[in-house]
Amino acid sequence: MRLIQFETAKGQRQVGVVEGLSILAVKGATTMVELATQAIAEKRSLEQQVMALGTGASHDYETLLAEMRVLAPLDHADPAHLLVSGTGLTHLGSAATRDKMHQKAGVAEEELTDSMRMFKWGVEGGQPVRGKVGAQPEWFYKGDGGIVVRPGQAFPVPEFAQDAGEEPEIAGLYLVGPDGTPHRLGFAVGNEFSDHVMERRNYLYLAHSKLRYCSFGPELRTGPLPVHLSGISRIRRNGRVIWEKEFLSGEKNMCHTLENLEFHHFKYAQFLRPGDAHVHFFGTATLSFADGLATQAGDAFEISVPEFGATLVNGIEYREKPLPPGGVASL
Repeated sequence: MRLIQFETAKGQRQVGVVEGLSILAVKGATTMVELATQAIAEKRSLEQQVMALGTGASHDYETLLAEMRVLAPLDHADPAHLLVSGTGLTHLGSAATRDKMHQKAGVAEEELTDSMRMFKWGVEGGQPVRGKVGAQPEWFYKGDGGIVVRPGQAFPVPEFAQDAGEEPEIAGLYLVGPDGTPHRLGFAVGNEFSDHVMERRNYLYLAHSKLRYCSFGPELRTGPLPVHLSGISRIRRNGRVIWEKEFLSGEKNMCHTLENLEFHHFKYAQFLRPGDAHVHFFGTATLSFADGLATQAGDAFEISVPEFGATLVNGIEYREKPLPPGGVASL
């Protein structure tokens, strides 16, 4: 089942089921958090809860998207209670990347870069037997719900940014239940969006490079993630495609299992606060930056995976002015 959150023409929030070119409004739940909270209480899956509640009015999907009335498929009434995070060095990538990894296999451990060493750990130990703890992946923090841009909207970019690059990924969407158990609602296509020039200067700047806006959706796909996913990441400038590339995801294309990535995120007690929502990006191996492309204001990103329905589209808009030096007030 594929679900969205949207606003009616009167600004009322709704959860909807995707049925072809139509969206059927779910009765009895106006937000994904409300729907998931009900499902947890009733010990049902999200899909079972939708079936139990039933659907009502039909809405034209293309109109909702065109009018940017489709929201991210998971948010929180208090944005501070939605944590956005992710993992890197999780995907095997292209055959060339794998070949390069094999060529490095005989190199002494002390001669590997930190990134290659962590990638090697993932290849060797990121897919443990179910129920066992595997290698710990790279982990990063992006922000809270305030940095999520709805589908169709442009990413605000700060003036100090050195790059504004896409990262086509799959994200897991979660809600922590009343007893502290994290519940996976499903998955969504995402654009994790980062500053790759800053990251390239020094890997210790990775944390800075991730503090940017992001987007995911438009749709939440319930159930297990297919083990092989093939999508397209595309950039348009003045309506013309200037870059396009296939990207792969799913466990067959990863050096970590989803279970291992989820364990190493939710093993921290601070991420098990009842009522909190989490969006966790699972990484990618495909970037336009790696092909030498520099994006600019007005460019449009398009990320699509057939199994996830509608394409995720976002633009770029340089408009955020940082706090000036000395701008912190003393009380």
